[in-house]
Amino acid sequence: MEHANGVNGVNGVAHKHTRSMSRSLPFLTDILGNSLNDRLLFAVPKKGRLNQACLDLLHGSDIQFHRHSRLDIALVKNLPLALIFLPAADIPTFVGEGRVDLGITGRDQVAEHECLAPPTATTGVEEVLDLDFGKCALQVQVPQKGDLTRPEDLIGKNVVTSFTNLTEQYFRKLEALQSGETLNGDANGQIKLMTKIKYVGGSVEAACALGVADGIVDLVESGETMRAAGLKAISTVIDSSAILIKSKHPSDPRLVELIASRIRGVITAQKYVLCTYNIERPKLDAACKITPGKRAPTINSLEEEGWVAVSAMVERKRIAVAMDELTAVGACDILVMKIENSRTIP
Repeated sequence: MEHANGVNGVNGVAHKHTRSMSRSLPFLTDILGNSLNDRLLFAVPKKGRLNQACLDLLHGSDIQFHRHSRLDIALVKNLPLALIFLPAADIPTFVGEGRVDLGITGRDQVAEHECLAPPTATTGVEEVLDLDFGKCALQVQVPQKGDLTRPEDLIGKNVVTSFTNLTEQYFRKLEALQSGETLNGDANGQIKLMTKIKYVGGSVEAACALGVADGIVDLVESGETMRAAGLKAISTVIDSSAILIKSKHPSDPRLVELIASRIRGVITAQKYVLCTYNIERPKLDAACKITPGKRAPTINSLEEEGWVAVSAMVERKRIAVAMDELTAVGACDILVMKIENSRTIP
């Protein structure tokens, strides 16, 4: 899992990467001279679970670039665009401050950032598109063998996480709900948190076994790592997937929309296939209920009287069932074709 390495922790813990990342863009500009002038800046994860899927998405969108080794920037050859490779946790900061126009990161990372820097009318990010990959959940986890069965059981205990801001927010609400009254604040007006939240940057799942934590808050995809560590999930803090985000004041809104349209087209092509078949007109209504298409099926009359040809986009994950159902209602000559790319209206 790629965790929020650039986010300030609680209890006075700060991470060096947050300070160093603010200097990275000027440094890259110094290296490249004026190469970034008049280019839209697009941040993508430099490593971790989202990296390869993002690169595949850029390739499918015909964003042509070559990334030199050890350089976290690439100039796009066929568009006035520059790709900036950053940790996924830092991308909401750069986009939210308007230093980068577009970015791809996890919804969990945006939520973690916004706990620390709530969006305003001029700052923060806008979600453009759910990219439909990198699905996971930030979950509260405890040892399978033990007395802890509810998140309330962790109040006042040690909780380890890489997402300190979301975890703190979660347990503040939980403590307030359990007490049924407003908790006392400290001298700074900050509500005193009984739960002890500790930051670790990786291998969070080992914290309970090592005696560092009573429970953890960590990202879960398949759950295999969690189960192998002897843990079980007892609550979900937030569901997440990869999203395309933009600054509230992008340098070139038209280019932002062009890129979003291309990415949307690639995602649609990955999600759907084109199904065509022939069917007798009296049976058409039943077939169209099986293949309603993304908007509506395309229907053409055949030379053979009483027959029509139907074309419709069908979700890839349900195409086998759809073909079985079409056969059952009398469709024939059923063909399924891969969609290489598309342009669709959201």
